[in-house]
Amino acid sequence: MLAHQGGWDEILLVLAPILVIAGLLLLAKKRVERSLRDNESSAADRDGS
Repeated sequence: MLAHQGGWDEILLVLAPILVIAGLLLLAKKRVERSLRDNESSAADRDGS
């Protein structure tokens, strides 16, 4: 498959999963923040009525 390429290929094998996990964590964080913001605005709408 891949012959030894001087180390850069091993670095990719380590960094690729780390980057995927970091991206998924950022996505989850954004979704939670958006959900909290939406809940706060809907609670304010209910209280104001």
